[in-house]
Parts: sequence; structure tokens; C-alpha cells
Amino acid sequence: MPLTQVFVSISDPRSARQVRHDLSELLTVAVCAVLCSADEFSDIEASAKERIEWLRGFLVLEHGIPSHDTFGRVFAALDPREFEGAFRRWVGQLVPTLGTDAVVAIDGKTSRRSTTKADANPLHMVSAFAADVGLVLGQYMSRPQKI
Repeated sequence: MPLTQVFVSISDPRSARQVRHDLSELLTVAVCAVLCSADEFSDIEASAKERIEWLRGFLVLEHGIPSHDTFGRVFAALDPREFEGAFRRWVGQLVPTLGTDAVVAIDGKTSRRSTTKADANPLHMVSAFAADVGLVLGQYMSRPQKI
């Protein structure tokens, strides 16, 4: 299933009157840019503008590439669980079923300097990495609360 079709299932949090860019296209552009090493919304915009002809090979992009501000507003308003579910469905189609002899590395980290004076609890992250296919299968981040 194409990535754009996976994102059709995500509810659009924007006001219908002010929507200029198709949500599934906007999300597809963002994912493509992030897969090409974009880290920030301005990077997503720049990467997409560089690759607009390639993107138009499978997207309409009627109003061109959204601005970095538009990407930021849309991602701030999206339901992260809904996006995660759609993204996982897409990745699940790409990754072959892992065999019984597959190596899945589990790694945990505590992020240094991730505390503030108001919150002294550091950020913890656990990842599962499928070594044979070179793909992170999942990550979980949490900031445990002190009792």
C-alpha cells in the first residue's frame, strides 16, 4: 500500500476552511524528508523543495510544498497515536516477517542533561532493532515520576 494511502485514515485536525495542502500528501512529504535525514521542519521544507519533481511523480502537490510553519502546525495538532498507528501499518508492510533466527537487539538509554530544575527525572528510552534488516522496530520513551 502506498504511504499516501496509509495516511488517508488519519483524521485532519485543521479547520476545513483554511486547508490548502492535502493531509496525506503533507505527511508523505514529511516522512520522505525525514527518511532523507531532515531533522527539523525547516529541513523538511528545504528537502522537499529540492526533490519536488521526484515528489510530483507520485503526489499532486497542487499548492506546492508546505512551509515549515505549516508542517509544524500540522504535526502539533495531529493525534500522535493515530500517526504512529498509520506509520506502523506502512512499515509493517515493508518489513519481511522476521524468522525465528532473527536477531532483535534491545537497547536502553538514559538521556543525560534531559532534566530541568522543575523536573529532575531524566528521559529514558528503550529501542528494539532488527539487526538483519537494519530497522528500528519500536521505541518507547518515558520520564518516570518520583514517588
